[in-house]
Amino acid sequence: MKKARAVAIVAFAQSPAVRREWARDDVELLLPVIQAALGQAGLRKEEVGFTASGSSDFVTGLPFSFVLALDAVGASPPIEETHVEMDGAWALYEAWVRLSLGDVDTALVYAFGRSSLGEPRDVLGMQLDPYYVAPLAPDAISLAALQARALLDSGRATERSLAEVTARSRRNAKANPNAQLSGDFLPEALLDAPYLVAPLRRHDCPPISDGAVAVVLAAGEKARAATARPAWIRGIDHRIESHGLGMRDLTRSPSTALAAANAGVSQGSVDVAEVHAPFSHQELILREALGLDGAVDLNPSGGALAANPLMSAGLIRIGEAARRVMDGTARRAVAHATSGPCLQQNLVCVLEATP
Repeated sequence: MKKARAVAIVAFAQSPAVRREWARDDVELLLPVIQAALGQAGLRKEEVGFTASGSSDFVTGLPFSFVLALDAVGASPPIEETHVEMDGAWALYEAWVRLSLGDVDTALVYAFGRSSLGEPRDVLGMQLDPYYVAPLAPDAISLAALQARALLDSGRATERSLAEVTARSRRNAKANPNAQLSGDFLPEALLDAPYLVAPLRRHDCPPISDGAVAVVLAAGEKARAATARPAWIRGIDHRIESHGLGMRDLTRSPSTALAAANAGVSQGSVDVAEVHAPFSHQELILREALGLDGAVDLNPSGGALAANPLMSAGLIRIGEAARRVMDGTARRAVAHATSGPCLQQNLVCVLEATP
């Protein structure tokens, strides 16, 4: 059996996350981000072997919106292209498989989402089981609050520990020009805020964000030629929980733990971890599932609590982790992405400075 080739992330670009991006359409939002990523990698668009994207028609409010967004890549020359109707992290997984097999050497992966076009807490209800859960019309924040209450009742977290997650995320976001929220907030001040949906306060929930992201992957010598320090993908895997919320323990994430084991998270020390936790309590669940200790620099970008463009935030976590490997901040980094209600689907990626 042919050995899979080493594949690396060689470029990463994103737009600043904003509350409303109504002045530009999807193509205008994506074009500068894609151009920036290709420029970092020193590639012309006709040199890209494979293009993969992630978005959601439900978020955009248009059928086949990803086809319209392809104008940001260009219709000529013809390209090999695929699309996933979910977070762009899963598009990256598909591109990684393609490059590993060896028929192409480079890939462009991008994602976009303008959450402000609708009401995200209601739109995300379209992901629910259509027979038993969706007819009850629970919104995404209420389901997250149900999960948070179960975690608090288990004794493995407190409201203060949730506030500490948010306070750290906002402090970290001060150094991130693409984040929406920043500030040196103290947990005590956050705990004085009223509940949004108990036990969650507004700061425990992600901001409504519009934004886009692009990542360039390359294999073997192409990766070494594109950048001095590629972020090599040493392991990547994704797993899924039961669709029925009542059929799983909402306080734990076994799919994340399994994906982490298959990706090889425990096979070395972790310097940086970018965890896709849209709600503060989910970071605590994911930290446990990934086996991260206190020495890990967790969500130095501020994470999804600082900027959460739907269908893009997971790919941004991978890009942020890769950026720290490429700039020498980290030798080994872990990135995580999630999709679906209450951490239903989870992807884990391990990035290292050496192939």
